[in-house]
Amino acid sequence: MSRESVLMKMKMSVIVCLSGGLIGGASLQADTSSPDPAVVRSAIEKSILLLEKTTAGASEHNRCFTCHGHAMPVVTFVEARRRGFLIDEKNFKAQVKHTLTDLARGKKRYLEGKGQGGGYTRAGYALWSLRQAGWKPNEVTEYVSGYLVHDQKAERWPSNGNRPPTERSAFTTTYLALKGVDGFGTVEQAEKIAVRKKKALAWLLKSEAKETEDRVFHLLALDHLKADQKVIKESLKTLREAQQKDGGWAQLPTMASDAYATGSVLYALYQGGGMKADDAVYQRGVKYLLETQKEDGSWHVRSRSKPFQTYYESGYPHKKDQFISMAAGSWASLALLFTISVEEAVKE
Repeated sequence: MSRESVLMKMKMSVIVCLSGGLIGGASLQADTSSPDPAVVRSAIEKSILLLEKTTAGASEHNRCFTCHGHAMPVVTFVEARRRGFLIDEKNFKAQVKHTLTDLARGKKRYLEGKGQGGGYTRAGYALWSLRQAGWKPNEVTEYVSGYLVHDQKAERWPSNGNRPPTERSAFTTTYLALKGVDGFGTVEQAEKIAVRKKKALAWLLKSEAKETEDRVFHLLALDHLKADQKVIKESLKTLREAQQKDGGWAQLPTMASDAYATGSVLYALYQGGGMKADDAVYQRGVKYLLETQKEDGSWHVRSRSKPFQTYYESGYPHKKDQFISMAAGSWASLALLFTISVEEAVKE
């Protein structure tokens, strides 16, 4: 059965279920069936091929490292390979090299405690992707992690940008910085790292996460710092309860569900909250992602950031919305990948 046929069958199943509930006067019952694994695999494969094409395009047109065009796809490629999918290894290595080359250009500014454009967000995403890629600490990662802990007075890592959702939340930058210093911090930086982690946990415990982006990285950061399980469960509950009727999540309460919010929430629920991929909440999110993926393997998410960079075609569809959509494609792919166990991938 084709992917389109299976998706149509799934949609009809939901319609029948809803119709039955309405006609019978009973409460609506959610479709609890799991998506066909073949459909999930097809969706992942389409997305990976498109992301590979667009990472190469992003590097060709922009010598700078980008969160959406390099970090998120690299993290996705690593997880895909881990779960049995073939990736373009040559392209993968090229994107890792692109990231390191860009960080090396900023050496002077990192050593001065100034960082590159994008500040802590750029540095954090770069180190996170390098860590996921298995890169070993070197001179470059040493001075970037040093930059992340140079301000001993700060209780968090603020974002110096206003490009929602990726580049605005202090919860995002704080989590990424924590991952970065834990992955690449040196012995000499250990004391500074310990101080920053202690302050960060205190800040996380007293701060309110308002937007979905905040809540996603709030949960991830709490888990990373091994906060009290009661606090983590409360953060998990908040995200669970924000799921919308269509199975997805929205960036803001006033917005509709989209793949960026849905994919990132599922990532946080799985990685930070310990939710299993067969949980009914997770499965509803998966169905939403499958139903909203385009035939070319992409997801379209409308940008709400004011553009300031020179426009270029990366190869990802959706024109002025391509950057946020590319990030959404990575988050969505990661969420789908978690439904495939590593053990099954090894057997295959």
